[in-house]
Amino acid sequence: QVQLVESGGGLVQPGGSLRLSCTISGFRWGYYALGWFRQAPGKEREGVACLTSAEGNTYYSNSVKGRFTISRDNTINTVYLQMNNLKPEDTAVYYCAAPGSDRPDHYCAGLIVAGMDYWGKGTQVTVSS
Repeated sequence: QVQLVESGGGLVQPGGSLRLSCTISGFRWGYYALGWFRQAPGKEREGVACLTSAEGNTYYSNSVKGRFTISRDNTINTVYLQMNNLKPEDTAVYYCAAPGSDRPDHYCAGLIVAGMDYWGKGTQVTVSS
């Protein structure tokens, strides 16, 4: 059974940083792309960043490019989202997600919510002074 568990959310002031972690179990590490998505109150869920399985290519939404970095640690089956220079508009519940292993990489590259088959329960990030 695939499980994704996020951690690292919290309250931070504008301009601050947070690092989110997502520990994954139940599937063969290295065969799945891994992504971060977020949902703000009253808004639809949107893609933030994704990392493909084989080549490790990274993709970011325009709103976070240059501020957020997705990475993974293969030794502990964990994917990270380093968030710097946070803004109030980054406030949202952040979800770790993965598409099925048979999904082509364009679901990750396009940060397509409907292309993800596995989801964590989310972690709240609040950016406020």
